[in-house]
Parts: sequence; structure tokens; C-alpha cells
Amino acid sequence: MKTPILGIHHVTAIAGDPQTNVDFYAGVLGLRLIKKTVNFDDPSTYHLYYGDGVGSPGTVMTFFPRARVRRGVLGSGQTSTTTFAVPENSLAYWRQRLEETLVRTADLTRFGAPGLSFADPDGLRLELIESSGPEQNRQPWDGSSVPVEHAIRGFDSVTLLHADSATTERLLVAAMGFRQVAADGQRVRYESGGGGSGAFVDLLHDPNMAPGRVAGGSVHHVAFRVADDDAEAEWQNRLSEAGHPTTEVKDRMYFHSVYFREPGGVLFELATDNPGFATDESVDQLGSELRLPPWIESHRNRIEQVLPSLEDPQRKDTGVAA
Repeated sequence: MKTPILGIHHVTAIAGDPQTNVDFYAGVLGLRLIKKTVNFDDPSTYHLYYGDGVGSPGTVMTFFPRARVRRGVLGSGQTSTTTFAVPENSLAYWRQRLEETLVRTADLTRFGAPGLSFADPDGLRLELIESSGPEQNRQPWDGSSVPVEHAIRGFDSVTLLHADSATTERLLVAAMGFRQVAADGQRVRYESGGGGSGAFVDLLHDPNMAPGRVAGGSVHHVAFRVADDDAEAEWQNRLSEAGHPTTEVKDRMYFHSVYFREPGGVLFELATDNPGFATDESVDQLGSELRLPPWIESHRNRIEQVLPSLEDPQRKDTGVAA
């Protein structure tokens, strides 16, 4: 395969109150709110993007927030944990920061690397893992209260939870080009592309786990990186030939996407690295205004009346259209 899957592109989850979401991911975790737009399939709902200073592929966590959303149920067929990479010797800082904001943490070790586990305000399960991998060369966002030397560098891995992980494993290895690189009990690690932190997918096997329900506090889908449109088309053909047809290409403004559901039930996306998040606002102004795709721009007034105002703790003067 000439065009491998390069790693994790973004992870999208469902949240409750949008202001609480911004306060946690921009305020507590110190990620940059890089894009404030709407769910293109439901423009009455925000789609909020957080990442490093420029929204590099592999750093972006996104949310569909809706107040009073029902809480999801963790179970088989879900992405159970999203893990971020932080620099070595950063955990003491993060433990204190999270606990000062009343976020309960627990220590963990993941394949020899120390980390912390915790949950966001909606119960979404998160981890921070110390890493010296290539993602440490990224330029982290320096506009938050988190010191740059401790700032989140992007994703380390995602964990897929399955009562039976055999068919998902076959998809990852046989169809998507992942390689098994480690195992620890019922957890098996796979990597794609050049490998390393940011390219890991862990399959966690629990035969006693009942099916989950995706709702508030759940990951909606995991997106994997492909270089460009040609690579995406190549992957569409390869997946179709392997019995995993995708959707047609969706224009998400900042990347182009196709979707398919893996055999265990998790929704997968392939997303292009280009064109990036500075297509409709400058890098300096990322996340400062509500951005809409051209095909719904004519409905801006109605959309702004429905969406609640937001205040970015890193940009105090922001609102729906500020």
C-alpha cells in the first residue's frame, strides 16, 4: 500500500452544556478552541474543535454539545478512552492542576509509560500519558494558562472496548494496515503508518461487557489520517474490496471524510490532512467567530438565534459571532 493510514486525525464526542465543554477543554486542559462551527447535519447544534495552536492533524478533539443530552452507557462497541500525550515529567503538574479544579484522577501505567486517568464533566473517559514520541516536536498552544513545557501535544491512542474483538482486529490488520506491537493481558496495541504515539489503537477485550449506548459523554467516532484526496479514494477502494464499503466523500470544510462502521460497532472516519483550519480565518483568529459552510451561510441569522453564546476562557470577548 503506497499511502498508509498515518495515525489518528481527530476524535469526536457528544457533550452536554457547550459552555461547560469550553471551560474544561480550553480552560482546564489548555487546548485551543480552533474552530467554532455547527454540526453540518444538524445546524442547531455547535461543533466545537480543540487542538494545538494551528489544529494540526492528530491533535484535534471535537464535540457536538447539546444541553440536557441524555448520558451514554459505556459498553462493548465503543471507544472507551481517549488518551492524550504530554511531555515527560509533566504528570505531577497535571495531577495538581486537575485536582485543584475538582477533577478526580487515578495513576496508571500504559505499556511502561506513566499516566493519569480522569473524566470530563460529561463522564467522557480521558487519559494523559507521558511520551517522548515524535508528537513532542509539535508546537503546542501557548495561549493558555498551561505552561508550554507541560502542554498537551496531541493524541497518544484510543481504546476500543469489545466483548469480542476478533473481527475488529482483522479489519485493522488485514484491511487497514495496522501492526500489532504490544499486548498486556486483555489489551492489545496496534499502530499505523510510521507508528509511535499518535498512531496507536488499543483493543480491550472484555467478554462480559454488555453493549454500550452512545450519547452524552461518549465518543461518536474516531477519525484516522490520510494524506489527501487521492489517498482517501485509494482507501475507499481498498476497504470496499475488503467488504467494508464507506460513505461517499463528505466535505467537512477543513478536511474531506468518508465513514464506515467497523465490525465491532465503532464508527470510523478517514479524514484528509488538508486543507486545514486556516481556510476561512487566519491562524491568529482561529476559533474567534462562528464559521458556517457556504451552503448554510444564508441561514446564519436563524442559527445564531438558536445557539447559546459562548465565552472562551482564553479569549474573554468571544460570543456566538464575536
